[in-house]
Amino acid sequence: MGKLLPVIFVILGLAIGGGAGFFLRPAPPPPEETASAEGDGAAEGEHAAEDGEAAEGEEGVPTSEFVKLNNQFVVPLLDATRVRAMVILSLSVEMPVGGTERVYAVEPRLRDSFLQVLFDHANNGGFEGVYTSTDRMTELRRALLETARTVMGKDVKSILVSDILRQDS
Repeated sequence: MGKLLPVIFVILGLAIGGGAGFFLRPAPPPPEETASAEGDGAAEGEHAAEDGEAAEGEEGVPTSEFVKLNNQFVVPLLDATRVRAMVILSLSVEMPVGGTERVYAVEPRLRDSFLQVLFDHANNGGFEGVYTSTDRMTELRRALLETARTVMGKDVKSILVSDILRQDS
């Protein structure tokens, strides 16, 4: 009997789990309504015509892609004689579909320009105090976007700051 009890518990557990899964499964999706219903098809067609661009986006066709730059950016925050903190950022560039290779082709020049913007931002006190405030981050993104457009042209849609960290010493 001692060897049979664990087997009974396993079978009982499987049966209870299977029954619970059967009764708690999600409801099947409702059948899609066809446009054959009188009046509804015309109204939906008019609505779709009004939303031309939104309907295109709903199909899931991407219009842009995000290109993550390979390495993080490290910005020292300096006192008169020493480094008192470090800011580390990860940046991505939003480009039209197919622009990834263009970003990687000019990445060294883009990184150099971004570092200059980040150093200027640090020297102007942009990473002091509440450095993640909306105003300061908007100012930083705007400056990075202008620089990216100078290097790559008007195809750059935006700059995304995916990670930001400040480490005080």
